[in-house]
Amino acid sequence: MESLLAVLDLTDTGARTSEDIFTGPSQWMPLGRVFGGQVLAQSLVAAMRTVPDERHVHSMHGYFLRPGDVNQPITFSVERIHDGRSFSTRRTQCYQDGVPILSMIASFQDADEGLEHHLEMPKDIPDPESLPTASEALAHIDHSVARYWANERPFDMRHVPSPIFLKVNGEHTSRQAVWMKTFLPLPDDPDLHRAALAYASDYSIMEPIMRRHGVAWATPGLKVASLDHAMWWHRFGRVDEWLLYVQDSPSAQGGRGLATGSIFSRDGVLLATVAQEGMLRVPIVLE
Repeated sequence: MESLLAVLDLTDTGARTSEDIFTGPSQWMPLGRVFGGQVLAQSLVAAMRTVPDERHVHSMHGYFLRPGDVNQPITFSVERIHDGRSFSTRRTQCYQDGVPILSMIASFQDADEGLEHHLEMPKDIPDPESLPTASEALAHIDHSVARYWANERPFDMRHVPSPIFLKVNGEHTSRQAVWMKTFLPLPDDPDLHRAALAYASDYSIMEPIMRRHGVAWATPGLKVASLDHAMWWHRFGRVDEWLLYVQDSPSAQGGRGLATGSIFSRDGVLLATVAQEGMLRVPIVLE
């Protein structure tokens, strides 16, 4: 949790060109590459620093351009593209070694009244307390990635029907759900919760594609990389309370797969929608 709060606490350098400049640390990861959810959340925080407090993010679209290095900090430049009567638009470029690793555009809106409806949460989902934790699923594995997933991530994540860390049990379906929340309470800042939700949205969104083809994370030679990430915030919810992330994959082809996700509060309110396309390369044909 300290690491999560540290990476989301960007430094305003005071430097100004035509853009606002911030810097932030990289969170340690066992394979040496910056976690995509981290840089998404940081780019969002940087943009949030440049809009009025009463305007909150409602959508974000980002492209992952290069893998980031966990041993280096990240520089964030925010372009104030537009400020209208109700909406503001920002573009954040994220740099290491002078080259961009992520490019993101986000839109912010004043609170407003309007039509209301939302997708219903599935009713056949077991409670998170009845499901095994990642720590329980990986306790017997002595590997740096397994130790990180089991004990060092800031989010408690519990899979329905089961995790695909080591193998894919049951039906090879393109649909799954994940209960998630931070292990410890977060401060009450709503924008911090919105950024942390973006962070967590990248953890498991590629898994429906993998589950559909019986590909576990432990598959030898597997290569997975996020290509782009889109997210829409519909309603506010705290990430230190249980959230249900319902995920599906409509298509996989050409070494790429698309996955979508709906994030609900525990009482069934739709909080956010996510879409991501990723590269997935498997060394052998499994079907």
